[in-house]
Amino acid sequence: MKKIFLFAGLISAAFFNAQIKFEKGYFVNNSGQRSEVLIKNLDWKSNPTEFEYKTDESSAETKKESIKNIQEFGVDNEQKYIRKSVMIDLSSDQLQEMSYEKKPNFTEKTVFLKYIIDGKADLFYYEHDDLERFFFSVNDSEVKQLVYKPYYIESSSIGYNEEYKKQILDNLKCGIDLTEINRLNYKSKDLTKIFLKYNECSDGSAVNYDKNYEKRDLFNLTVRPGINFSSFEMTNDYYPTNENSKFGNKVSFRIGVEAEFILPFNKNKWALFAEPTYQYYKTEKESTIYQGQPFEAKSIRSVDYKSIEIPLGVRHYFFLNDKSKIFINAAYIIDIEMKSNIRYDYSTLKISSGNNFAFGVGYNYNNKFQVEFRTSTNRNLMQNYLNWTSKYQTSSVIFGYTLF
Repeated sequence: MKKIFLFAGLISAAFFNAQIKFEKGYFVNNSGQRSEVLIKNLDWKSNPTEFEYKTDESSAETKKESIKNIQEFGVDNEQKYIRKSVMIDLSSDQLQEMSYEKKPNFTEKTVFLKYIIDGKADLFYYEHDDLERFFFSVNDSEVKQLVYKPYYIESSSIGYNEEYKKQILDNLKCGIDLTEINRLNYKSKDLTKIFLKYNECSDGSAVNYDKNYEKRDLFNLTVRPGINFSSFEMTNDYYPTNENSKFGNKVSFRIGVEAEFILPFNKNKWALFAEPTYQYYKTEKESTIYQGQPFEAKSIRSVDYKSIEIPLGVRHYFFLNDKSKIFINAAYIIDIEMKSNIRYDYSTLKISSGNNFAFGVGYNYNNKFQVEFRTSTNRNLMQNYLNWTSKYQTSSVIFGYTLF
């Protein structure tokens, strides 16, 4: 376990700088001067208030600019932000904090708004913590929020202020009908379609910054066979001798299928995964019971343990280049045993396994092939027995082939 943690720490330190990527971009300062630079692209989840940049690839110096001095910046034709002072509704959408007031709670704030659609009709996005808001502007008019607000009518009943539908109907008067508006959700995908349709109808030109995110591959299904190196020991605390049985290390095969969900921010560096896996451990040993007594005898002790493990975990990637990346992950393993038992002298004990944790480090090539070294904490296979304690521990070498 300590070796895995040490290895993961060294990997993290070694490759941390390798994944900090400065990409072609620009910014416009308060004087209107445009500078072509390399911007550190963090693929911001929440709208930023500052950013780091370098003047060129050879520069060792990293500089920083903030919303105070910058009125616009963009990264590699992929993201574009503009500074605006807007009236923004700060009402919470969370049930425990939702108000009984239908009207929005507007507060003036100066923020970087993220472009979704840049055209005759602009669509912007703002996110901070749990707050998500959309804004719009037509023909360079004042930027206003598209209003959507859930609120309590009674303690058990929720109403929705959907003023955004009326705002769109009043301001986007080309190519959009009432039926579309009535079906319109306060979501990026829905609003993007409406604004693109309007821009196409009105003058035919618009830049869709959201298309870069729509093209992202955010789900992977991977077949993951591997080899387990497992050990097991059990102790009966009832007897004064505190008898201990160690069954030693066994090598076995495991096979799993992993579903990985890439989180759509921070340049695809974070992911959640679930990996149902079949594994087994089968062994036996000869022991001497009642040693030194007249009725001393030989006994065969055996373990036949099969289960479906379901690791639920989080993974972080360290990008080396466009095709190679290192990853570390941690998972909570839910174990479902399958007709498993232990024959101990003249008794048959039914295995009842507990859950445990696993930690791993691995390498992924071309989003297709991978290898991972994983170790797990001890798992108790006899949690239903008061007098027995046990330790089942596994380290694994896992190979992966991504189907899609």
